[in-house]
Amino acid sequence: MKRCFDFFASLLGLLLFSPVFLITAFLVWVQDFKFPFYIPLRVGKNGKLFKMIKLRSMGVNADRNGVDSTSNNDSRITPIGHFIRKFKLDELSQLINVLKGDMSLVGPRPNVKNETDLYTEEEKKILLVSPGITDFASIVFADEGTILEKSSDPNLDYNQLIRPYKSRLALFYIEKKSFFLDLKIIFLTMLVIISRRFSLNKLSLLLKDLGANSKMVELSTRENELKPTPPPGSQNIVVSR
Repeated sequence: MKRCFDFFASLLGLLLFSPVFLITAFLVWVQDFKFPFYIPLRVGKNGKLFKMIKLRSMGVNADRNGVDSTSNNDSRITPIGHFIRKFKLDELSQLINVLKGDMSLVGPRPNVKNETDLYTEEEKKILLVSPGITDFASIVFADEGTILEKSSDPNLDYNQLIRPYKSRLALFYIEKKSFFLDLKIIFLTMLVIISRRFSLNKLSLLLKDLGANSKMVELSTRENELKPTPPPGSQNIVVSR
């Protein structure tokens, strides 16, 4: 049922949003007359690499500096790129990956190999399912760029402040995943555009109903400052990346 829903929903989404998709791609091309898509390798189900299709929000070859985590004030982001990131249009193009079967609509966000190589044995369970366009963590950390905005080392801060919580949310999703849960996550993801605070409040209630522990429920409200914490399956905070 999940694959069938993914296929038809992604096909419908591409048809409905094709005008926005094509206009944005044209604007990306016009700014520097370069290919409007960024097609990086990401780690998919069972550790298999796949090419993820994204509307390009940075300059050409921006990934050559070795920084995998991006803040909102990253100088590599183009003017149209800020618009693309604000409205998550780079994720809209990933409907093509869902249509192809590389990804699902809902599932843990795919990561770069540099990051998955750091996974603990517990975190490697995340790679047993298809990555997705959205999940619990996509809602909780919709402001990832803002979190890293003043960081002098985005890769390290990502591993200390974001990765541990994203991984725990991903593992919890895998434990509880169902077709109807996917529908709820998609709905809450769309709510983020209208009111992130309302979406977070609804998500915290959903996690509580699913039996999440108090720390996870508290995290989902994002009312408290994030603190460095060890990733699942480890007792140590990451100190280098």
